[in-house]
Amino acid sequence: MRILLSNDDGYLAPGLAALHHELTRLGDVAVIAPEQNCSGASNSLTLTRPLSVFEAPSGFRYVNGTPTDCVHIALTGMLDYRPDVVVSGVNNGQNMGEDTLYSGTVAAATEGFLFGVPSFAFSLANKDWEHIGDAARVAADIVEHYLAHSLPAPFLLNVNIPNRPYEALRNWRATRLGKRHPSQPVIRQENPRGEPIYWIGASGDARDASEGTDFHAVANGDVSITPLQLDLTDPAQLESVRNWTARLEQCR
Repeated sequence: MRILLSNDDGYLAPGLAALHHELTRLGDVAVIAPEQNCSGASNSLTLTRPLSVFEAPSGFRYVNGTPTDCVHIALTGMLDYRPDVVVSGVNNGQNMGEDTLYSGTVAAATEGFLFGVPSFAFSLANKDWEHIGDAARVAADIVEHYLAHSLPAPFLLNVNIPNRPYEALRNWRATRLGKRHPSQPVIRQENPRGEPIYWIGASGDARDASEGTDFHAVANGDVSITPLQLDLTDPAQLESVRNWTARLEQCR
């Protein structure tokens, strides 16, 4: 079993170390992670400069780029083999609802999925690391369960784990993405020269946290497992747009 492990919190993050420790019982784990925290990087690729790869004393390799960069270069020539799975995490904080569009953690797994490799994104729902060892243990259990009971591949699973002891994380729930309210207002300040600067506001509250959503599962202490897809086509709007473009043709 060959596992490619990455994250978006950087190669020094406790969540990466904890997950690496747990995954080594399942097979060979290659770590290729960002040099710095890349939270919110989404699926960005670095195209304006070359990327460098370094090796830490831990043996982890790190890249001066984004999470997507890390997985992309690993799968397109840096590794001399194709991993069996791509794993990303464990992230410091939840990635639920619309968070998945911005998340570098999910993006690293998404890149694996784009290359046809079964991929997992793991996040600890709270910002502290109190139960990171427990979360990493559950993450490894989920990967191990896949090895014993396969899913149609490729797939992309977004997993959010409550900040609880391992014994309290036995329930796994298949969920859909919930929805949030819009983000909080931007925070305006001034730099030392008196020029305006802006901080992106905090995430909004959950708008749809009904039963069956990732928000509901985590709020009730369950591990949320959401299968994701990349087809952004809106089928409900497709016929309306066909009619709209047909009217445009008639006006020419």
